[in-house]
Amino acid sequence: MSSSNKNSLTLTKILGAFYVVRIHNIFLLVFAQYLTSIFILSGSESWRIIFDKNLFLVISCSTICIVSGFIINDYYDTKKDSINTPIKFKLGESINDKTKLLLYFFLNLLVVLVSSLISIRAILFFSIYIFFIWFYSHKLRKLVFIGNLFYSILTITPFFAILLYFKKIEFIIIAYALFLFFILLLKDIVKDMKNIKGDFSANHKTIPVVFGESFTKTLISLLSVINIFLILNLFFNFNTGFMYCFYLLALAIILYFMFKLYSSKSTAQYLFLHNLLRLLIAIGVFSIVLH
Repeated sequence: MSSSNKNSLTLTKILGAFYVVRIHNIFLLVFAQYLTSIFILSGSESWRIIFDKNLFLVISCSTICIVSGFIINDYYDTKKDSINTPIKFKLGESINDKTKLLLYFFLNLLVVLVSSLISIRAILFFSIYIFFIWFYSHKLRKLVFIGNLFYSILTITPFFAILLYFKKIEFIIIAYALFLFFILLLKDIVKDMKNIKGDFSANHKTIPVVFGESFTKTLISLLSVINIFLILNLFFNFNTGFMYCFYLLALAIILYFMFKLYSSKSTAQYLFLHNLLRLLIAIGVFSIVLH
């Protein structure tokens, strides 16, 4: 094999690894946990919390769990991804299934070892989290609506790990988590609309596959209305600092999302709606500094 071919193969595997672990989502998760710790939970300690060893270990465990979750999810999604995202599928395929499984088990073992440096409760918490991520990827995600619910629950779970570490319940965190839960639920159902062909071929019982496009749009609209009420709740009850700027922007994005929803029919249009919600989540993460 020539040097250029070897370099091309190496680059493909690197890109494949980035795709499999969704590196942009990982960075966003880390930022979100640290920003929440600094601007909402740390109190007078503020920026010094960045150097807290145990907080670093908690966030590391959450992050590694999510990475291993992406890997096992990709392992089970081969057939569906070959239809829905053929280009990304080719990148992910550059890493063989045996390597994915070995990496998955290694990362889970690493989580247990790292969490043992925190406490017995941390080992128990992250072991249960690992199990449910696997159970979601293997079984639950193929079940109508149950898969969407568990996706949202498992995504916000790292923030409850942070709450448990600080040993304090902040109602504003619960309000944010509820808002994020419904945004993630909304995003996942829109993703199902975008991926309906692959889900149908893989026999995944998603809402669009089972109930059709019209019913799913009605459900998405209902969830959007719930999100509007949650935004208004944040605006009137937790309007600290300059967060009102984010609340007003989030409200505008959800209203625009609803306006575009009923004219959407193609995969590209649903992809746009999906990316719009991803943008809202990203803006929400970085808006924590306005708190």
